[in-house]
Amino acid sequence: MRVLLVEDEVSLASAIGKIFEKNKILVDVVNDGIEGKLLSDNDVYDVIILDIMLPGMSGLEILQHIRSQGKNVPVLLLTAKDSTADKVAGLNMGADDYLVKPFVTDELIARVRALGRRPWDVYSDSVLTYADLALNINNGELTIGTKPVRLTSKEAQLMEMFIRNPGITISKEQILDRIWGIESNAMDNSVEIYVHYLRKKMKDSRTIIKTIRGLGYVLKEPDNDRPQ
Repeated sequence: MRVLLVEDEVSLASAIGKIFEKNKILVDVVNDGIEGKLLSDNDVYDVIILDIMLPGMSGLEILQHIRSQGKNVPVLLLTAKDSTADKVAGLNMGADDYLVKPFVTDELIARVRALGRRPWDVYSDSVLTYADLALNINNGELTIGTKPVRLTSKEAQLMEMFIRNPGITISKEQILDRIWGIESNAMDNSVEIYVHYLRKKMKDSRTIIKTIRGLGYVLKEPDNDRPQ
């Protein structure tokens, strides 16, 4: 599981981050709303935690941005004791849960894990598209133009990550965490092998999975002035 935590109290954010890591939950921690919004655009998180009062952009504004993009990633709001109006506004905007400060960390962990288990993908569009690619996430079938291509389960999960994040570099670590899980024995070469499999099946597509040396992979359409 991978979590994004947007919390401007640095000491609290750091403490929560360490607790998540001890519980084998990967976490990215940021302390301002603008950076939180930018990271929320990456579809690599199982749960996003937003403090409501943030510099630059509030948690409610980030939530509104996430939902305006059609994303159904579970969002948990951190609220103050006397912020009933914020709780109501957040839930009306599409927040999945909220937790009032101060809170017990065990409860936060439990709520995050419960949200992470929620099958939120079933509420999103069943067909994801990019360029000439269309992926049915219900049956794992990829269509290139009009040609159907059958993918294995892990190939479909990997393709879903790429199509949800076109033009964005995804690291091997992010892929291993999302598809194989943090406690898996899968190695970096597992990612390389499955990227190779996908590339073979995408030979008729005008898109490519490009290797960004030292950083990861990105799904893109090749520049028109460069040979494929």
